[in-house]
Amino acid sequence: MPIQQPNTQIKLTNVSIVRMKKGKKRFEVACYQNKVQDWRKGIETDIDEVVQISTVFYNVSKGQVAQTEDLKKAFSTTDTDKIIREILMKGELQVGGKERQQQLSQVHAEIVQIIASRCVNPTNLRPYPVSIIEKTLSEIGFNTSPNKAAKAQALDAIKTLVESQIIPISRARMRVRISISPSKEAKKHKEKIVQLLESIESEDWDAEWECIAFIEPGKYRVLETLVGDLTNGQGAVSLLDTAVVKEGDSYL
Repeated sequence: MPIQQPNTQIKLTNVSIVRMKKGKKRFEVACYQNKVQDWRKGIETDIDEVVQISTVFYNVSKGQVAQTEDLKKAFSTTDTDKIIREILMKGELQVGGKERQQQLSQVHAEIVQIIASRCVNPTNLRPYPVSIIEKTLSEIGFNTSPNKAAKAQALDAIKTLVESQIIPISRARMRVRISISPSKEAKKHKEKIVQLLESIESEDWDAEWECIAFIEPGKYRVLETLVGDLTNGQGAVSLLDTAVVKEGDSYL
């Protein structure tokens, strides 16, 4: 005679789990792999693409469904959609070993790309191949964290690489010219513009404002767009040097 499973048990496989402890209970939501982060970033807006089933569990792996009275007590509502959305945004994402390794590899690759795009060999002002960056990170004992933003980790790694000088490496900068006419127009917008600059080499306030400045390469397009928008297309940004290396307080 077949054994009947309780109707409060649901079996799911190949899931990612978002877990939240609220009050004295633990609640879980079963999600599709790699979709939770997209949801939190606003990339994915269809919740049906994120959750495998619109059910709140005590324990997904055991198929134990949360009782209505416990949901009401913990979340002050029985609206499953609202509860799931809160768990997705505030809960802790649980990942398996294989998925964790894949996530770690993705973050590491992003870190390496950021370093390669922001640093140069000061001898020839050329960027290093990704393979060299990978090897040098290994030599300095750099460890990638899956829970910290790739950009923040890359900036920390760059600092360590520059200090260690296992390979000759420096942060790259662009040298640009910003022109806005008339100069009185530039005075209205300068405060916003200089927020994107690392330093100013020179300024001329005659008929037009001409500013020679240094910026990070990744900010060039942002600066160009900002100047164009602020001046209704009357301002201009031109590139003077593509990779300028800072040495002490001066630039080469």
